[in-house]
Amino acid sequence: MTDPADVWVALITAPPTDASALARALVTERLAACVNLLPGMTSVYRWRGEVHEDGETLLVVKTTRDRFPVLRQRVRELHPYDLPECIAVPVTSGIPEYLEWVTTECEADG
Repeated sequence: MTDPADVWVALITAPPTDASALARALVTERLAACVNLLPGMTSVYRWRGEVHEDGETLLVVKTTRDRFPVLRQRVRELHPYDLPECIAVPVTSGIPEYLEWVTTECEADG
């Protein structure tokens, strides 16, 4: 049985034009079992001393604690931003079969 804390949810923001390709790469490379794309988001942030307001897509990524370091590195390589957002939180509970599915789909040797 999968320990819920071994499953993580990562949050990544990306330009709408790049979000789908990024999601597909993460799933194809078995770094994520599933990525939900939530378009239509507006981000307001300070970058290099200026306040910006940009349209983005939020990627909700289901991954594992073991795969997250590789996922994070891959996001840095594929993402168009100089400093992409890529944060993760552990899952505390869930349907055991779903948690097992996430773990299985993220196995490097698939």
